[in-house]
Order: sequence, then C-alpha cells, then structure tokens
Amino acid sequence: MAPFKRIVKKQLGELLIERGVITKTHLETALKIQKTKGGLVGEILVGLGFTKEEEIAQALTIQYGFPFLPLQSYELNEATVKLVPENVARQYCLIAIDKIGDTLTVAMSNPLNAKAVEDIEFLTHCKVQVFVSTLSDVNDAVNKIYGKGKK
Repeated sequence: MAPFKRIVKKQLGELLIERGVITKTHLETALKIQKTKGGLVGEILVGLGFTKEEEIAQALTIQYGFPFLPLQSYELNEATVKLVPENVARQYCLIAIDKIGDTLTVAMSNPLNAKAVEDIEFLTHCKVQVFVSTLSDVNDAVNKIYGKGKK
C-alpha cells in the first residue's frame, strides 16, 4: 500500500488554527502532552475540550482528501459490517459500510493507519476505500452491530 499523499501540505494543527477552530496556545498545549504521553494530536485536542471530533475529521478531509461520512444517519448493513471481525473493527476503530465488487468501503477515525487498511485488505481479500468518521460515530456503530460486550 502506498503512503498517503497530502493534498494540503500543512500540519493538522496549522489547519485547525487557520480555520479558527483552535488557538496557537491550544496546539502548543496538545503538542506538549503528545511529546510526554504520546497519542494523536487531534484526539488530544478533543480530549482537552479545545475542539470537537467533527472538526478534526473535517480537517483530515481537507489535508488528505478523504471523504467525511457522519455515521449517525447512515443505514448499516449487518452482513457488510461483519466482513470485518469485531476484534479488528474495535482495534482499529473502523467499520465496514459498503461492498461493491472487490472494493470494501470503511469508515475510520484514523484514516492514516496504513496497517489497519493492509490488515482489512488481507482479511477480506478486498481493496479498501477509506472514509473519515469520528471516533464516537465509529464506536457507536460498532456497538450497535456487534453489541457492547467487548472493548
């Protein structure tokens, strides 16, 4: 799988500042936390209450060109969703949403996770098309189809 190409050469934090979503101070705080504890800048910014998940997802669509798909009103097909085993869906925070021919469309909270895409391609023998969705939307959809038992 080829590495993801940026459409916009700016970092996520820069895009969020330009769009008026966060301040430079917010970004600096998140970057300090990332340096000491690790994690994704977008998730840290959301966790600190500086922005919403939707803003991060939309910035990723600008940055990398992934289409954004809000899952709340999307009708999921249980058979399609279950093409991806529950443990894999939960591990990578993704959900299969459509299959046409040998192409499986998945919604992911972290569309830059190349390992997740490779694993799904291997498991399903399909080419994977990625959409961006929020962590909450994906978790809600996974829980709706698979149940809330495992996490």
